[in-house]
Amino acid sequence: MSTSEPSRASRRVSHLKVAESGAPQPRPELPRIRRVAIVGGTRIPFARSDGPYATASNQEMLTAAVNGLVNRYALDVPGVVGELVAGAVLKHSRDFNLARETVLGSKLDARTPAYDIQQACGTGLQAVIAAANKIALGQTESAIAGGADTASDAPLGVNDRLRRILLEARRAKSTGDRLKALAQIRPSHLIPDIPRNAEPRTGLSMGEHAAVTARAWGVGREAQDELAATSHQRLAAAYERGFFGDLVVPFRDLARDQNLRPDSTAGKLAGLKPVFGTDGPDPTMTAGNSTPLTDGAAVVLLASEEWAEARGLEPLAYLTAYETAAVDFVRGDVAGGEDGLLMAPAYAVPRMLERTGLGIEDFDLFEIHEAFASQVLATLAAWEKQGLAPVDRDRLNVAGSSLATGHPFAATGARIVATLAKLLAEREGPARGLISICAAGGQGVTAILERT
Repeated sequence: MSTSEPSRASRRVSHLKVAESGAPQPRPELPRIRRVAIVGGTRIPFARSDGPYATASNQEMLTAAVNGLVNRYALDVPGVVGELVAGAVLKHSRDFNLARETVLGSKLDARTPAYDIQQACGTGLQAVIAAANKIALGQTESAIAGGADTASDAPLGVNDRLRRILLEARRAKSTGDRLKALAQIRPSHLIPDIPRNAEPRTGLSMGEHAAVTARAWGVGREAQDELAATSHQRLAAAYERGFFGDLVVPFRDLARDQNLRPDSTAGKLAGLKPVFGTDGPDPTMTAGNSTPLTDGAAVVLLASEEWAEARGLEPLAYLTAYETAAVDFVRGDVAGGEDGLLMAPAYAVPRMLERTGLGIEDFDLFEIHEAFASQVLATLAAWEKQGLAPVDRDRLNVAGSSLATGHPFAATGARIVATLAKLLAEREGPARGLISICAAGGQGVTAILERT
């Protein structure tokens, strides 16, 4: 360094003297927290696994849902969408950049940034929350959020023993060593690892966990079948009145959810045999009161009020609060306690209501993800046990929910947000709705939507 150049320390002291002797320096203003508008949503009809979408990838389904939104709101203008946030639970290695590849394959401007997010069944709602936070802080004006999942095109892993042998062969220093490694391969090593709907910590499937919870909370078969039948009946009624006309776009010859059974009744469901909890007394969970494996995609358009107003779009509702929670289901559920795998919303909702100063009686509508009828009923009971008022069943899942639509894991959150936002927009005057979604790993994601 030249002797004529002042040292870093002297430059720092000089700067401090100037700052101290000069006029007070203005502090940068903190960002104003803005309201986040839900402008609309689009999804493809949900299909049972190994059915109409058996050969459709996550990217193809998500692109179809995104394009439906682009067409409806003229979003093919360069720069009009700030970013895309989406995810999938069952992902191939090719899906490592699913959201960005969806942008490049859709009608969106190719310069739209995108990133993936994943929190099991809470993925879609967490994507909405992530996008909303940026809009609220003024970091972007608009965003698309959602998710897709295919149980039909689930990735098959290489048998772990075969994988280790192949890695050993790749690291070999000579042809002889490579052949020696490959010689270890046996026919049993060629059997692929198939994804299991089981918790790694317990080895129990989600349905088996839900059966433990149902037993712990005393949830009976009749109540589960009644809730499941109601879900189908209400979804059918919503389709018949045209409610989903601007929310669902046809895909692969499907125009409505394939799982929907309009003629479902509790009496018909009562004839089904239990499939979960059969190792215990009086099993109550059947294929009829449990959500089937499903393929599908859903997205939501979020924006600032200024963005929506500039385009002449009236927001359906506003996302005003959200909360996540988790439970120790490993020591709770397996031991027969009340903290089951899918019971985290039992804690997230009371915390969110306490923070916002609201009670159950302050909500006009409730959207509880129906992973299983027993899980919904256990959650309602848990809220009451914690001192919350009972939920009016006439306000619960009024347009049907997952038991009728099906449940493509990462798509469900966006489906629920779009459905609830439109239901609120249909009402006269201010209205408020609550969302509750349980997720694998003992987690829960909840939110509040409001129409002012």
